[in-house]
Amino acid sequence: MTPARPDLDVASWLQDEVPPDNPLTTKEGWAEFALRHVEPPVLLPPEQLLALTPALRDADTDKRKSYHADLPLVNTPIIKRLLGTGRLLIQLNRKQISARRGGIVSGASGTGKTTALTQLGRAHGLAIRKRYPDAHRIPVLYVTVPPAATPRMLAVEFARFFGLEFTSRANLTDIINAVCHLAAHTHVDLVLVDEIHNISLATRTGAETSDQLKYFAERIGATFFLAGVEVEAQGLFSGPRGRQIAGRFTVIPSAQFAYGTAQQREDWNALIATLETMLRLHEHAPGTLANMAEDLFQRSGGSIGSLSQLIRGAAILAIEGGTEQITGDLLDLVPVDFAAHTAYTTAKTRGKKKYTPAAEAI
Repeated sequence: MTPARPDLDVASWLQDEVPPDNPLTTKEGWAEFALRHVEPPVLLPPEQLLALTPALRDADTDKRKSYHADLPLVNTPIIKRLLGTGRLLIQLNRKQISARRGGIVSGASGTGKTTALTQLGRAHGLAIRKRYPDAHRIPVLYVTVPPAATPRMLAVEFARFFGLEFTSRANLTDIINAVCHLAAHTHVDLVLVDEIHNISLATRTGAETSDQLKYFAERIGATFFLAGVEVEAQGLFSGPRGRQIAGRFTVIPSAQFAYGTAQQREDWNALIATLETMLRLHEHAPGTLANMAEDLFQRSGGSIGSLSQLIRGAAILAIEGGTEQITGDLLDLVPVDFAAHTAYTTAKTRGKKKYTPAAEAI
C-alpha cells in the first residue's frame, strides 16, 4: 500500500497501521521488556499433531517459529559477572551522597554487551517490584547515546525515557532539572547508558557531553552502568576527565568465547547444551548440537550474537522446511554477520582448524 498523493501527511496516513513506538529507551518500552516472559510452547506428540485441523496446525507452527525467533537468554559469563557486580555496587551506593561507583561493559561488537546491560536492569527492576509491589516506582532508566552526541542531545534522551517533550527553545538547565526531579520522584536507582563509545573525549563536544553525563551521575541518586564498543581504545580514560571516570568505574570486559583450552571448550560446550534444551523441534535428537560444538564455534567465531542467530535461524528453517531438526547444511543457509562469515570461510579454505589444549587462549 502506498499513499495516493506524494504530499499526503504520512503521520496521519499511518496512524492506524503502525503500533506504538515503545523502544527500550522509553519507560513504556522498558516496562514491557522487563515484565515479558517467554513461555516455551508444548511440543505435541505426533498423534495429537496429526489430529489438529490445518488451521490449528498452522497456528502451532507459527507459535514455535515465534518462540525460536526469541529464544530465552542463557546466563553467559558476562551476564553472571555483571549481575553480581551490579547488585554489589547498588548496595554500596545506597547511602552515598556523591562519588558513587559504577561499571562499564566494554568489548567488541557481538559479545553480548547490550544483552548483559539490559539483563542487569531487568533483574534489578523485578527485585524492586517484588520488594515494593504496590509502589509507583521506575527503578531503572535506560538510554542510548546518539551518534555525535551533544550535551543537549543526551539530556533529551534522558527526558524522552520519561515521556517529557521540550521545544527547541527549551533551556538545557530546565531539561536537566525536570529529568532529575522525575528520577528522584520515581525512585530511579539504576541508570543504564548504552553506546557510550559515541562520546569522544578527543573533541570539545564529546568532552562536554561526558561532563553532562557525569553531572547526571551526581544529580541522580543512582548507580550508573555504561556499555560501549572497546571504550578503552576510544580514549574514554584519557586526560583529566578520563582519569576521573577511571577512578569511579569498574570495567567489565565482554569478549568472544574461546576454544583453546579444556576449560574454554567446556564452557562453550555447556552453552551449546543449554541452548539445545530450549529447542522445540519434533525430529531433533538431543546431543546433535553438542556434537557440532566445534563447528558452531567456527561458524560463529565465538560470538554469542552470531551463535544465537545461527541456532534461531536454523530452527525456524527446520520448521518451515518440515525437517524439524538442525543440520550442518541447514546452518549454511542462515545468514550471519560479515565477521563470522569471513572467519568461517577462511577456516574452510585453509582446512578445518582443530583446537587443542595447547592452542593459544584468547
